[in-house]
Amino acid sequence: METKIKIGLIGFGTVGEGLHDVLKKSPSVKAQVLKICVKNIDKDRSLDKENFTDDVNELLDNDEINLIVELIDDAEEAYLIVKKALTKGKSVVSGNKKMIASHIEELIQLQKDYNVAMLYDASACGSIPVIRNLEEYYDNDLLKSITGILNGSSNYILTRIFNDGQDYSTALKKAQELGFAESNPIFDVEGFDSLYKLVILTVHGFGTIVNPGDVLNHGISKISDFDIQYAKEKGYRIKLTAQVIKINENEITMYVLPRLVTRDKYIYSVEDEFNGVVIQGEAYDKQFMFGKGAGAHPTGASVLSDITARRHNYKYEYKKRKYFKVPLYSTNYTLKVYLRYLKTDDLDLFKFEEIKERYTSEQNNYVIGTIKLDNLIKIKSMLPKLDIFIAYLGAENTY
Repeated sequence: METKIKIGLIGFGTVGEGLHDVLKKSPSVKAQVLKICVKNIDKDRSLDKENFTDDVNELLDNDEINLIVELIDDAEEAYLIVKKALTKGKSVVSGNKKMIASHIEELIQLQKDYNVAMLYDASACGSIPVIRNLEEYYDNDLLKSITGILNGSSNYILTRIFNDGQDYSTALKKAQELGFAESNPIFDVEGFDSLYKLVILTVHGFGTIVNPGDVLNHGISKISDFDIQYAKEKGYRIKLTAQVIKINENEITMYVLPRLVTRDKYIYSVEDEFNGVVIQGEAYDKQFMFGKGAGAHPTGASVLSDITARRHNYKYEYKKRKYFKVPLYSTNYTLKVYLRYLKTDDLDLFKFEEIKERYTSEQNNYVIGTIKLDNLIKIKSMLPKLDIFIAYLGAENTY
């Protein structure tokens, strides 16, 4: 049964305006934006002022509006808006991955309590329908791992470094000029964006809800010319990757780290602002999804897909939580890593299980060895302050 969609749009930034453009090109969707809520109603925009309000309650209290589309940056403000919308019986489409990852257990319960739906394919990987595929196609218990380049900004920076010989600062500046990275890029380059997306994908892939603060995320801001030269000499590219792995019948583990990627891996050739996701299963081995992970129209198209789904009364069933035994999150897992460091005192913090290779010089030192994930998580808050760079070296039995 189809429902005529009357939208209350919250936010008219890059994605909000992109959605509005995509809607104009898709008359068959039969969805209408009734009102748009913004912070500054007097700002010059592509639409007439009468389309806007600065009072979110105009949307939430409007009985004609049956779908709230939330596309703002502020995660806590988004949470309050979305929670209120759900409790008022309005379904929601959102792209705010931090808000969703931080409150997903409550949001699942609110959907059940108020018989509404919340869709958020746009929160993970832009134009790639990863969440919907995990819900519908991979709705069995055969999943072994999900590995992805989930952040277009950091991938664009690394592409410029490896393809064009740019240093990190130059590549970051170019990404900011093109709108791929914010003026404060920490959310992207330190792996937080990828972390929140990974938490969401894990819920739909395995059913497990994990607090983002309990997961290791380390980014690319400390990458040096030495690290780049090492990777090139060994035939690697460096990619910021997120991974969740089923380590046994009852446990999964997950992390976000730069990775030294060999040419035989699918993600080796994912470049610029594109995302790539590899799903590995017991029966179907590895399958690969690829597409633009950032930008107004790719993300707007993903939001549109959720709007279309609501027109047909689609909702996530969270099948892995409903029909299967949900695995526990474990950090008792051993990683093989490359660690470049300057001070011996810094190396001592890492508590390596075994060091397999070591290099020392006056300016740069590195080791390759194995380390427990829980040891890395213990010093997670210290990592951004150290003059180090860590990269994961994938084991043969993972992807």
